[in-house]
Amino acid sequence: MRIFNGRAATEDYMSTHSLTFSSPEMTLKKFVLWLGEKVESPSDEKQQIPRLITYLEDRNGRTSASDYIPDITDTFEPSGAVTDMFGGTSPSDFDTVVQSSKTTPTVSTGGSRISTEDRLCIKCDSKIRPSSKFCVACGTKQP
Repeated sequence: MRIFNGRAATEDYMSTHSLTFSSPEMTLKKFVLWLGEKVESPSDEKQQIPRLITYLEDRNGRTSASDYIPDITDTFEPSGAVTDMFGGTSPSDFDTVVQSSKTTPTVSTGGSRISTEDRLCIKCDSKIRPSSKFCVACGTKQP
């Protein structure tokens, strides 16, 4: 049985195409057109075939239906600019807000003391940086 390797196709497409000024719909349309482009056949250089055919893999001899299910994961796996910007390589690196080890000054406001370093999200009460415009946990815009 021949099965389309969508993961390899998307990785090849994304590595060679910029997403600048592209909506998800436009990216999908461009990806489909890219798969339909004629390329030289790997077996016969004189023949041209749609690029989609080059991503078909033979999966003969598989015993169960689970062998044909694509490898799809719903976990966030940071890469590229995200790891360069934040320095994390595993999803757990992005689950916590970095806490400062230095002592933080406090401001007295009518009986309650508020730290100038600690700030809470207005929606989910997660700790965020004082200069954050959005909550990293829920995405709510902060005042």
